Amino acid sequence: MDAPVTSFGGWRHSSLVGMTPSPVSGDEADRWVRGELVRSLMRAARGNYILAAVLTPVIVALSWRDLPWWVASLWVFLVVCVSLARVRFEHLYRLRYEGRDADAQEHFVHRYRHLWGASGVVWGMSAYLFFERTPLVNQFICWFIVAGAATFPVVSIALHPPVLRRYMASLFITMLLCMGIRVAEVGIEGLQFGLPFVLLPALHWWLLLHAGRRIYETARNSFELLFHNKILIASLTQQRQAAVSAVAMKNRFLASAAHDMRQPVLALSLYADWLRNEPELVHEIAPKISGATQAVNVLFDSLFDLARIDSGQVRLHIERVDVVQLLRDLELQYRPVAEAKGLRFRVHMVPGTVLTDPVRVRRMLGNLLSNAIKYTHEGGILLAARQTREGLRVEVWDTGIGIPREHLRDVFLEFYKVADHDAGTSDGFGLGLAIVARLSHALGHAVSVRSRVGRGSVFRVMLTDADEAQAQARMSDAVG
Repeated sequence: MDAPVTSFGGWRHSSLVGMTPSPVSGDEADRWVRGELVRSLMRAARGNYILAAVLTPVIVALSWRDLPWWVASLWVFLVVCVSLARVRFEHLYRLRYEGRDADAQEHFVHRYRHLWGASGVVWGMSAYLFFERTPLVNQFICWFIVAGAATFPVVSIALHPPVLRRYMASLFITMLLCMGIRVAEVGIEGLQFGLPFVLLPALHWWLLLHAGRRIYETARNSFELLFHNKILIASLTQQRQAAVSAVAMKNRFLASAAHDMRQPVLALSLYADWLRNEPELVHEIAPKISGATQAVNVLFDSLFDLARIDSGQVRLHIERVDVVQLLRDLELQYRPVAEAKGLRFRVHMVPGTVLTDPVRVRRMLGNLLSNAIKYTHEGGILLAARQTREGLRVEVWDTGIGIPREHLRDVFLEFYKVADHDAGTSDGFGLGLAIVARLSHALGHAVSVRSRVGRGSVFRVMLTDADEAQAQARMSDAVG
């Protein structure tokens, strides 16, 4: 049977482990925050270009009559060059780096850090255009403009402290040098402001660095809060989806229970009416009533078994199990059921033992045999044990209707039934294989399935030795 194989060695369904997302590491949060800080820095860059375009003509207009034309023209040329370079830099960032991780974005900004330094130098040079050169009113206006050029970008470039420090150092060091040159040119006696005024740019520098640190801390805290809010929203969304899934599962269960119980309960009602009207047929009707009652009991047993497993009430007891005796017990239980349906029941045994829970492994194999008999209408069932390189393996073969490829994994979910299987679906909730999957995970007995539609299926259970403490821990972990 060369049909597809689906394995469930480490099976864990979401209904066991819940929908709670795994905790987010501190490194992941830090990377996201750093990436957002750089993105915010680049988004705010355009405002700096607009500011430069507005302030540059004002400074030139206030200083034009009091300095050589070529000095003003050279300064305007440098402003334009730096602005164009930063526009190109911003375009390159949006094109290649905006959606990348934080490390790549920070590397890109570090690579072009000199542009902020160049911008600071150009604006620091503006002091040479007006300081102790133009009338006092014009100088005051120009000082306010330069102070604005230094202060306005702080809100954005403070989001990346290395850029802030480079820009401020370049601007104020250049400004102090230009002021020093002008003092040397006019002499101390010719100063209109007085020597202590030279200290004001240094004080402004310190204040902007201090404000930048506060802005950075506030922005970082805000982004960290935003990140955790996003995680919380994702968690709540996931939990809402889990709740919706649980409601849908409950609805499927109710529909399945109503459908599956209707037939045996209706049969009980009919047999009871028949017996009341014709009591002399008690010997004929009593077995039918017993069979219908047993069908209802089987339905409830499957449901209660799954509930006990999911509630952690199942206590595993690992002991040495004789596989030959295990298969003989299963043969005694299921051979009559198969032969009553006109099916052959064959057993192939090899000697061996395994550490496992005998009750639970018998339930696993019994559910597989019950499914095989249910979905097989002609041919037979084979229960076989084989020695492999991985260990002892028990197989359940059938010549039944088979399982389509797209349903191979889903058949191990609770309440799931293959839609095309019209026969054999009225006497079960679709829990047999779900119980097999739960116990497979707990005991460490990997389950795999191969199937071909119209030809049959084979379910394989690898009986490796189980550790009682680990098995119970997996069972408890599945519940948690």
